[in-house]
Amino acid sequence: MKRRDFVQRGGIVLGAFLVSGNVLASSEKRSRKITILHTNDTHSNIDAFPSNHAKYPNQGGVAKRFELFQKIKSEEENVIILDAGDIFQGTPYFNMFGGVLEMKLMSELGYDVATMGNHDFDGGMDGFLKAKQHAKFPFVCANYDFSDTILKDQLLQHVVLERNKMNIGVFGIGVELNGLVPDSKYGKTSYLDPIKTANEQAALLKKKGCDLIICLSHLGFEYTDNKVSDKVLASKTKNIHLILGGHTHTFLDKPFEAKNLEGETVLINQAGYGGVQVGRLDFCCLEGGFVKNQVLVVK
Repeated sequence: MKRRDFVQRGGIVLGAFLVSGNVLASSEKRSRKITILHTNDTHSNIDAFPSNHAKYPNQGGVAKRFELFQKIKSEEENVIILDAGDIFQGTPYFNMFGGVLEMKLMSELGYDVATMGNHDFDGGMDGFLKAKQHAKFPFVCANYDFSDTILKDQLLQHVVLERNKMNIGVFGIGVELNGLVPDSKYGKTSYLDPIKTANEQAALLKKKGCDLIICLSHLGFEYTDNKVSDKVLASKTKNIHLILGGHTHTFLDKPFEAKNLEGETVLINQAGYGGVQVGRLDFCCLEGGFVKNQVLVVK
């Protein structure tokens, strides 16, 4: 799909929920603002849902998401686009192209970093590797040890993004694969404790001088049992400012505020399913705080 084709298709409706009344008035404050856009569990939904869809009529679609991203980039100086996994599986596009189309389109959309979800193993590690060659952005996952697999050195534990003299650290944490993904799909991948690993990564990124530390998580928002979720991760870690989640297809109208080991607030956000929503969070690193949240409906 060409760039012009993206722009010609569809419109965007923005539904805003203001968390705080802070307004960035000066040009200096605006220049220190970070705008984070994020998706999760897009599941190969390249086209918008049909008009007769029971839940999401006419919503979603990569073309309209592209238009939304371009609009925000024209308005804001420092935009970061992230994805929390399960890019693959859900429509015939994945069956036909094995994830290559998804990677190419995400590159055109301007994603900066993504993590893996369990369905990103559906084509096996060789299938993921083949598709990943078309991604112009890195994948991060710190608690999947790929040392004895073909994905060795293909994913990073974390990255540090620089935006106008600010450092934003981003690391990935994945869900337990055993019992969720066939053994043959992930082979000799070793699963590392997500809480221990997250604490190690956050401490390392703090030491590197990151102003904002983000965990891209595919653990899931919450569970009724003792399974590790984003809520559990937040409560048992420190130094993380924001957890952007996936896996449970949770639609949040505003970020959930959790307390970490030191009693500090950690924001948890998730943008549902299928690309019908994009999460937006604005941080002002000059003032050291969260400014506002918006739910962007791709419609």
